Amino acid sequence: MEGDLASLLAAGERAVFHGPPAAAVADLERAVVLAQREGKRAEVTAAAWLLGVALSAAGRYGGGLRVLAPLVEAGSAADAAAETRLFAALAAATAASVHRGLGRHEAAAELDTRGLGLAEGMSEAVFDCTLGLATDAVGLGDLDTARRRLGEAEELVAAHDQEWWRQRVRYDWARAEVALLADEPAEAVAASSASVERAEQARAPRHVAKGLLFQGVAELQNGSPDAPGTLRRAATLAEGLAALPVTWQARALLGALLAGTAPEESSRSLAAARSAVLTIAGDLPAELREEWLDRPNVSALLEG
Repeated sequence: MEGDLASLLAAGERAVFHGPPAAAVADLERAVVLAQREGKRAEVTAAAWLLGVALSAAGRYGGGLRVLAPLVEAGSAADAAAETRLFAALAAATAASVHRGLGRHEAAAELDTRGLGLAEGMSEAVFDCTLGLATDAVGLGDLDTARRRLGEAEELVAAHDQEWWRQRVRYDWARAEVALLADEPAEAVAASSASVERAEQARAPRHVAKGLLFQGVAELQNGSPDAPGTLRRAATLAEGLAALPVTWQARALLGALLAGTAPEESSRSLAAARSAVLTIAGDLPAELREEWLDRPNVSALLEG
């Protein structure tokens, strides 16, 4: 049975970071059940966190939050073991990314701050929460805080070797976001392009797609004619992975960009964006669903 559990965890982790995230869900759900049955608490928390990542990356935000919330609570107990606190901090950072995806940057910052308090001495979790706080600050328009937190994350990345591929890719995303907020689109293009290259080297297609999304936005702000092609690549790759959070943004941007020059493709892209937005909405609890659909960019897309 141990081998079965190890295989399920390995297959789930591989799909989460190197394949379609939805493909990881069944294996990770089985891993959680099997680890619980065998009384393996560490494996339960590891599988549950990966399951939360998989659900969130696929756009099943409600399901992701339901899995992640108990992990955060467990790590907050006074007698929580170090491994429980580690996965609680990672879960808090992952839940924060869900709230950012929903445009709820203040809620995300609260979760990242909570996670950082649990992550003391655990560099991977400290990084995730610190970088999260940088991107929370971008969403809140606080450039000074974003730059400070990005600098802290950079120090953590510099202290680790190339095995931190995921952290390096996400650091480059944050660099691009901060550069865009600072009205430095050329820097954002360079940072996002670096993230795409790192993700390609790691054979992590979902990370490639998100990097291409950032690159397309940066190229658009920089006035580059390459922006439509980059956004098209991001959308196509994300659709192949059923990664809805990237799909809807790439398709919405591409649809708006092509409205005056390629109306048929624009219409198809906007329709795909609407479908992704509504699918995301369908998995959210009622209060978050209403808030999500009322977001200005989402409501404008649905009304268009």
